[in-house]
Amino acid sequence: MDKKYFFFDIDGTLTNKVSGELIPSAKKTIHLLQENGHFVCIATGRANYKTKAFAKHAGIHHIVSNGGAALTINDVLLKNSPLDHKKAISLCCEAEKAGFGILIAIDDNIDVRMKNMRFIEQAGFRQEPTRYFLDLNQPYEEYENIYKIYIAVPKAKENNLSLINTLGHIRFADDYLTFQHDRKDQGIMEMMEQVKGNLKDVVVFGDDYNDLVMFQDGWTKIAMGNACDALKKKATFVTKANTDDGIEFACRHFGWIK
Repeated sequence: MDKKYFFFDIDGTLTNKVSGELIPSAKKTIHLLQENGHFVCIATGRANYKTKAFAKHAGIHHIVSNGGAALTINDVLLKNSPLDHKKAISLCCEAEKAGFGILIAIDDNIDVRMKNMRFIEQAGFRQEPTRYFLDLNQPYEEYENIYKIYIAVPKAKENNLSLINTLGHIRFADDYLTFQHDRKDQGIMEMMEQVKGNLKDVVVFGDDYNDLVMFQDGWTKIAMGNACDALKKKATFVTKANTDDGIEFACRHFGWIK
């Protein structure tokens, strides 16, 4: 059997979106793929610090995280790039001028900076663990690195941000947008270059709109049964829902595991 290079999204693919738990059959399938000599990797928009513990629990040692900007091979972090500094600063300045609250992550951790309380007043506290630091009137330009930006802009007012599409973004919550890298495809290609694999042997699994970028022509694209329609239209194969053992089903269908 030819060696394949598997890249799995986490939320809604490897995990149950309601409970956040790793699907048992997915974990079993990961181990079988590895036993059969295949390369198994995570490909996620999650920050690297949020991905490491999950990868360890899943038994996965290679990670494309931070939306494709961070690479980990054999549990060693090789790179983790921040957002384009100039674009990030311009976006923050425009959002501030428009009156939207802003949080900025300047490191790969749970800490965020804010110049005022506007974000919390407009959108409340984030649901995931977060430490808030108030940097009164701190110029955005003085932050050396910016990894993520959270802007309290409701969907109806997105048009007020003319720079909204200059950085990758996704709406995880109704009250704010998260700006982060959206280059999973580039992260996968960089990983393949590092491990000297052939791109035709790449297999990607995903479920949501932020996985569209890694559903590239030239490799195998598996959409979960619970995936959005746009992803299913780009897929090589649509498997069962993740909670219905969809990863195991697809891998057995293609003969990657017995």
